[in-house]
Amino acid sequence: MKSIGIEKKKARWGYVFVTPALLLFLIFSLYPMLNAFYNTFFNIKLLSLRPPKFVGLKNYSYMLSSPGFWNSMKATAIFSLGAFIPLSLFSLIFGLIVTTRRRHQKILQLLFYTPAVLSSVVAALIWMLIFDPRGIGNSVVNFFLRTPGVDHNWLTNTGMLRFSTITIYIWKYIGYFTIIYVTGIAKVPTSILEAATIAGASAMQTIRHIILPLLRPTTMMVTIVTMLNSLKSFSTQYLFTQRGAPLEPIDVVTLNIYNTAMRDLKISHACVMSVLLFLVMMSLTLVRMKSSEKDVTVY
Repeated sequence: MKSIGIEKKKARWGYVFVTPALLLFLIFSLYPMLNAFYNTFFNIKLLSLRPPKFVGLKNYSYMLSSPGFWNSMKATAIFSLGAFIPLSLFSLIFGLIVTTRRRHQKILQLLFYTPAVLSSVVAALIWMLIFDPRGIGNSVVNFFLRTPGVDHNWLTNTGMLRFSTITIYIWKYIGYFTIIYVTGIAKVPTSILEAATIAGASAMQTIRHIILPLLRPTTMMVTIVTMLNSLKSFSTQYLFTQRGAPLEPIDVVTLNIYNTAMRDLKISHACVMSVLLFLVMMSLTLVRMKSSEKDVTVY
């Protein structure tokens, strides 16, 4: 009997450990995605006893001509851009601040990361209390503007409502991405930094010409994850509308999908929006990855 090599044994045990995760992915991720795509070609209503009727591409045609869907795309674009740019920029700045300090680095990392531990629902509830007419939000703004007693309508005015949801999202996730940048900066070889110091490079020159170029893989990951998470945001907008906030300014695609499926019982239309959102996310991801293929820096 031939003996089995150590590499083959490792490979077999690798398959054993990977199989449960693969099965869970196939059952709870891949199958629902394929089933949702299949449902887009039928007229399916939740709780209806009638058999689904094949309608071809009519659901796609209806959704692409729906004002409600394009309003959701607009709300999603505004929210995503409003959250994506500050998160990508300030998480990098905070990461540089944390890594350049000689003292209290752990405390700063803890303070930044603490909001990320909270669930999205808890974070939204905390900020809803802050944005209450009697909350600290109005008090702070009125203190700086010297307008005592003024209600700035955080949860009713269109612009303030969008600003509020973006603020909550940034507050919750900026610490998470800051820690990612801290990890990326820590991987920069100290020999390169020491050589730059010996060569007389200033701190800004070191950051601009050494740290930032070597952080491009980390930056690509952060920008992609930030973009995808922003496009999938749901809980904050849902809780705000449940507390009486107007729906139209914050009716992001995910919230529209939920309302279409659970309130209007139109499963097919919800599946179409899910597929379209997936295509948008995939396209943006491919564009971002393609744009970073040539941004490789080697020292």
